[in-house]
Amino acid sequence: MLKLLVIPAAALLLAAPALAAPGDPPAPAPTTDRPSRGNAGIMRYDTNKDGVVDRAEWKAGQEARFKRLDTNNDGKLTEAELFARTPAVGNSVLPSDRQVERQSAYFQRLDTNKDGVVTLEEFMAQADRNFARCDVNKDGKTDTAECRQALQRTRQ
Repeated sequence: MLKLLVIPAAALLLAAPALAAPGDPPAPAPTTDRPSRGNAGIMRYDTNKDGVVDRAEWKAGQEARFKRLDTNNDGKLTEAELFARTPAVGNSVLPSDRQVERQSAYFQRLDTNKDGVVTLEEFMAQADRNFARCDVNKDGKTDTAECRQALQRTRQ
């Protein structure tokens, strides 16, 4: 009996594209907040597409990121807002204990006045430190290779 159902189901799946009415527009590609692989990492902030991210592009990108994270638009980030989009490890829905510890430590580092929220000023101070660390040659610009070099030096 099961075999009798499998064959028509498979035929229906294979014929589904042909059953679409002619002239139906193709379904739009799903949209995401994440950049494509070609526009990932630091280079997603290269708005003029010159192959480098300068300090102004970085600053504008980080300010926009803060606004996206500030879901209640109060000008402050809670720990929940800051990490709401952080994926869990593996197939888990919840972050691992190690992730929670690291996120908490990072939030505490950002929250310099220890009031339990991160303001734009606090967020941008860390963003400035991150840019300075990636700008290895201190020319006011960075790219993926230079930032990767900086991160490798930090790990040594």
